[in-house]
Amino acid sequence: MQTLRKAEPTGWAILAGTLLLLAGAFNAVYGITALLNSHVLVVSGGGTVSIWDITTWGWITLLLGAALMVTAFGLFAAQGWARWIAIVVAALSAIAQISIITENPWWSLAVITLDVLVIYELAAHWQSAPA
Repeated sequence: MQTLRKAEPTGWAILAGTLLLLAGAFNAVYGITALLNSHVLVVSGGGTVSIWDITTWGWITLLLGAALMVTAFGLFAAQGWARWIAIVVAALSAIAQISIITENPWWSLAVITLDVLVIYELAAHWQSAPA
């Protein structure tokens, strides 16, 4: 009689899930901050003043952060679908951070670094569940 073994995540999947959870939390915090303080005043070097409404961007980053965190829990549960979704969502997160890197470069670089590490961990160190 065969016993069914529950799939358990590898150490690399746990590391990638933890980094993904952290990046998702960063995106969610940024999204909530953008929603609560949606008007941004930008003063350029030439003395031009612009006021931007970043409500839409706040919703985008909040939803992206939620997707990252849900996918991280999928990695913790050793779900096969979570690997590919995590790679795609981490890439989208990195692209989103590149688009706002001029606003807050250190924050964006931190999130981009986490996203790149997640993509590397899931692409280079994935191990299939034992049969």
